[in-house]
Amino acid sequence: QVQLVESGGGLVQAGGSLRLSCAASGRTFNSLAMGWFRQAPGKEREFVAAITWRGSSIRYADSVKGRFTISRDNAKSTVYLQMDSLKPEDTAVYYCAADPSRFGVARSIESAYDYWGQGTQVTVSS
Repeated sequence: QVQLVESGGGLVQAGGSLRLSCAASGRTFNSLAMGWFRQAPGKEREFVAAITWRGSSIRYADSVKGRFTISRDNAKSTVYLQMDSLKPEDTAVYYCAADPSRFGVARSIESAYDYWGQGTQVTVSS
């Protein structure tokens, strides 16, 4: 089992920045690929970013490419999502997720992720 706890969400003006953190416990963190997803009100959950267990493969959704950066600190069992140049359309609940498969490429499909956090709200005002 893996427990994931997100933090760092909040209210920010358009153009601002936030850094989300996701702390993992219960399993060796450096064996897990990690992903971030988000769900806006009335919409399906969608992929945001992912990083493999070695950090050798990273993937972003087109909508956040160039603005968001995913990273991980295996010593702290934590994955981060640095969000810059935020837009109102980035408003959503952000979830981190863990993929234990050791697949060599960062994956964007929800079904690849076995463990999910509770989510943290990000609200971007215009």
